[in-house]
Amino acid sequence: MLTNKRKLSLLLVLILSLSMVLSACSGSDTPASEEEPANEEEIVNEEEIVIKFSHNQPITSPEHVGAEKFKEVAEANSDGRIKVEIYPAGQMGSLREQVEGVQIGTINISMQPSAVISPFVDDIKVADLPYIWPSDREAIYEVLDGELGRELLDRLEQGGFYGLGYWFGGYKLFTTKSTAIHTPSDFTGLKMRVMEAPILLSQYKAWGANPIPLPYAELYNGLQQGIVDGQENPLQTIFLNNFHEVQDYVIKSYHGAMMYVMIANQEWYEGLSEDMKAVVDEAEYEGRLAARNALSETEADFEEQIKASGVNFYELTPAEIEAFTEASKPVHEEHYSTDWQKDYIQRLYIALDEAVNN
Repeated sequence: MLTNKRKLSLLLVLILSLSMVLSACSGSDTPASEEEPANEEEIVNEEEIVIKFSHNQPITSPEHVGAEKFKEVAEANSDGRIKVEIYPAGQMGSLREQVEGVQIGTINISMQPSAVISPFVDDIKVADLPYIWPSDREAIYEVLDGELGRELLDRLEQGGFYGLGYWFGGYKLFTTKSTAIHTPSDFTGLKMRVMEAPILLSQYKAWGANPIPLPYAELYNGLQQGIVDGQENPLQTIFLNNFHEVQDYVIKSYHGAMMYVMIANQEWYEGLSEDMKAVVDEAEYEGRLAARNALSETEADFEEQIKASGVNFYELTPAEIEAFTEASKPVHEEHYSTDWQKDYIQRLYIALDEAVNN
């Protein structure tokens, strides 16, 4: 039998144990609100945004200079939240495969020729109509960087793209093997390599040539082996890829522009916060200007080196250009023929003319 003293001791132990249990159950001193997880939206907004940016040009090109500027500005203006991974020189596939990659979202942003995009969005092919662009590139910039240019970029949404801007790659030139070009009829029977775009096929057919689509990666070998007799590309592309080494003639024609378009996956772009969209937009603008400046600084040197190589370099006269322009008008009428297209191209003609003459 327990003594009264022993009973009292046990009672004190029980009271003390109960007090400790109740204290533990009362929670920590930290307010509950401080222990709650961060808002889900705040977590998402703080996540790093990795941008996969692809293009086709070598790292020595003006386009890559612009891509590096895009990366620099995007990463700096986002306080490190954006990381840009650049994949140059067709590392992400053929031209068409890169456009498809943007469309399905495996590539976030790509800079591609308008001719390659046109099979996905028909309206963009206006950029590849022969002799639509004046020889004054500043007039081209003025129009494309304005409301008419933005209106055309907005049409890209039909294909699941968001259009960021136009990266002018220079005027295209003809190169040929064993044939001097002065008039459209000089193309009769020549096998001319083109990008896989209906409008370019029609352009050379209108001049009497036999246009042959050939992948960009196979072009040098195609020229060297005589699979094709000639091709069209801007000065920098001809020089950097040494196409002039396997051609006899380089003809400065002003017949068209290599118009690169910066496209983004529309769903990805629209999913960005407004501040991150602003960062991407500013980075594209700065990259576009850097690419244009780099092009202006290098084109003259590229031309001189091509001439020094011993190739026959010739610039079409105004009268010869007029003959080509007249021969090209049916291509405009045939290929830009929907109601919206007919209205747009008339407004584009007027705007370009005003930009040249102002």
